[in-house]
Amino acid sequence: MIPYINIGPLSIGTFGLMMWLAFVAAFFVLNADFRRRNLPADPQMVIGICALAGVAGAKLYHVLESPGELMAAPFTMLFSRTGFAWFGGFIAGLLALIYFAKRYRIPILTFLDAAAPAAAVGYAVGRIGCLLSGDGDYGEPTSLPWGMSFPHGLVPTNERVHPTPIYEFIAGMVIAYFLWKLGERVLRGAMPNGTVLAMFLIFSGMARFLVEFIRINPRVYFGMSNAQVASLLSLIAGAALLIKLKRQMPMSAAKAVPTRT
Repeated sequence: MIPYINIGPLSIGTFGLMMWLAFVAAFFVLNADFRRRNLPADPQMVIGICALAGVAGAKLYHVLESPGELMAAPFTMLFSRTGFAWFGGFIAGLLALIYFAKRYRIPILTFLDAAAPAAAVGYAVGRIGCLLSGDGDYGEPTSLPWGMSFPHGLVPTNERVHPTPIYEFIAGMVIAYFLWKLGERVLRGAMPNGTVLAMFLIFSGMARFLVEFIRINPRVYFGMSNAQVASLLSLIAGAALLIKLKRQMPMSAAKAVPTRT
C-alpha cells in the first residue's frame, strides 16, 4: 500500500487525499439532489462546513476513546494525520446539517433526505483512503482469493486479510444508489420526507455492523466493538424513525400510486 505520496520535499497522505476526494464526490451528489428538490441551499457551503465539522468530530471522538494515550501524548494524538473515528464524524456532520436546515429554513427531514445519498457516497470513497494507507481498518486473516496484505501500511501486516475497506466501498455505493432511487419516490409523494434518512441509518448501520465481525477492532461491549455499538444505535434510530413516519402517513397517501409527469 502507499500511505504517503512523496513529491520532492512534499509528503501527501493518501488517507487525507481520499478524504478530500470523498468530500468532492459528496458535493456533486448533494448538488444534484438539491437541484432536483429545488432546495434554496448552497451545496458548496454545506459540504465545506460539514467537512470541517466531520474531520474535527472524527478526531475528537477518536482521542476520547483513548484517554490514557491522550494524557500521555496530547499533541501527538490531537494533530497526527491518523486516528479518525467515523461515528464522531457522523455526529458532527449531522449537527452541521441540522444547523444548515434551520439556517435555510428547510424542513430538517427534507434537508437530511437530500444529504443522505451524498453521505453514503462520501463514506464509500473515503474508505479507499483506509485501503491505500493500510491504517489497520482491514479485516482478519483469510484464504479467499481476494485477500490482501499490507506490508507497507501504517499498520503493516504480511498476512493476507479481508480487504474490508473494499467491502465497505461497494456497500456504500449500493446504498447510495438505493437512496437516490428512493428519493424519487419521496418526491412523487409516494413516501414521506424522512424515509431516505431512515433507510440510510438502517442500511449504513447494518453494513458497518456486519463488516465489524471480520475486522480486527477490539471487542468492548457484549462481544461488540465500539463501531458495532454505534451501528446498532444507528439501526435502532432509523427503524424508530421509519415506524414513526409510517404511523403519521395518511392511509390514502400510502395507497396512492402517483404517476410521472
